[in-house]
Amino acid sequence: MAMVEVSFPGGKKVDAHMKGFTIHTDQPVAAEGENSAPSPFDLFLASIATCAGIYAVSFCQSKELSTEGLKLELDGERDSETGLIGKMTLSLALPEGFPDKYKKAMQKSMELCTVKKHLANPPSFEMKLI
Repeated sequence: MAMVEVSFPGGKKVDAHMKGFTIHTDQPVAAEGENSAPSPFDLFLASIATCAGIYAVSFCQSKELSTEGLKLELDGERDSETGLIGKMTLSLALPEGFPDKYKKAMQKSMELCTVKKHLANPPSFEMKLI
């Protein structure tokens, strides 16, 4: 059984089915879609941010620290030659009173993100027609 199965419900919509969930995607109107769901690239960016986010919230929970006010933002800078994002910055707003002694550990925790690790050590890709 495949890790992800993809279906095509119409137009530019492409849905991913995995682990009992359906993840809907669509393209913006400018790309001939209906903008009814995030684009696959939007989900890619969200997967990086939410992956780092789960490590951040888990760190706080493991230390019994408040997560009130915890906020993570991802920004990217596009490479002018390739048009691809060449640099991503994840900025984490810490809760008020977050202990200084845990700041480096929090940053190291976020760097454990599995999605980020896959980007740093990308898998090979094989496209097969069956």
